[in-house]
Amino acid sequence: MSGAHAPATGRAAGPEHALRRLELTVVRRLDGLLHGQHQGLLPGPGSEPGDSRVYVPGEDDVRRMDWSVTARTTVPHVRDLVADRELETWVLADLSPSMDFGTAAMEKRDLVVATVGAIGFLTSRIGDRFGAYVIHGDEVHRLPARTGRPAMYALLQTLLDAPRGAAVSGPTRLAEAIDLMGKARRKRGLRVVVSDFLDLGRDGDLATERDWERPMRRLAARHQVLAVEVVDPRELELPDVGLVALTDPETGRTREIHLTPKIRRAYAEAAAAQREANRVALRRCGVGHLVLRTDRDWVYDIVQYTLRHRRTAHLAGRHPTRRAGA
Repeated sequence: MSGAHAPATGRAAGPEHALRRLELTVVRRLDGLLHGQHQGLLPGPGSEPGDSRVYVPGEDDVRRMDWSVTARTTVPHVRDLVADRELETWVLADLSPSMDFGTAAMEKRDLVVATVGAIGFLTSRIGDRFGAYVIHGDEVHRLPARTGRPAMYALLQTLLDAPRGAAVSGPTRLAEAIDLMGKARRKRGLRVVVSDFLDLGRDGDLATERDWERPMRRLAARHQVLAVEVVDPRELELPDVGLVALTDPETGRTREIHLTPKIRRAYAEAAAAQREANRVALRRCGVGHLVLRTDRDWVYDIVQYTLRHRRTAHLAGRHPTRRAGA
């Protein structure tokens, strides 16, 4: 059963069937690859106090000295830090009108729901909580963080039931939603932003800073952040079909354009430049960047990204930063 077709197939058979197919697809394809204990919410040794041990000069940080044990034993001791094992995950799901579009195996909206479900099912353990902020129309809705599979099903059901084509009076409120999520949820954890990031910068200049960059950097300063960019192939290149009527889903404006080879080439170059600008901007923010396409197997892409991420984390744990001159 292909992961890329799970939400679209399920929509015809009913929302409940779609959710169950999504869970089965993700677990069967990914179980044993991604499942495991949390290795910590931020890089480094951890944030929770652990056991005390004898201080090793030149290797241990004196700021972690355990003075009470040192006083009792008259031998310098430090207290180790362990990773926080209770994970709180919040996802920002962009369901703006630009997501009601798709020309391949699924719509971008379906891919957003699939991504939220995959992240929720693959990060949740006993005691872990999962919540979401949803951009829909001119509003940012908050779905409270809860534990358990029933709560996850309820959250995905809410996303599936969200009305399509909600009117907006301006650009997608991505920056505001990121800022809201960062200010409201202070506990360190995993934060995921799922959007198409269709932003041309100020006055259409790709070299300028996007409105969402500063909120994203603030979010990444405290949490582990993953940005999931949802892309449809028709957003990267146009077909050779002659005269077409193009409609902006955000504003509703329609314009007829004759797709000459010159226009198609200019469009492809502009689209590639915009996606490259997104990549550079997200890298500047210091967040993980995963691109999912409606014409690819999204499960496979999530697996590949996560394996690379875990391999990097494993190597970083085995080879800690050495002291200068060591």
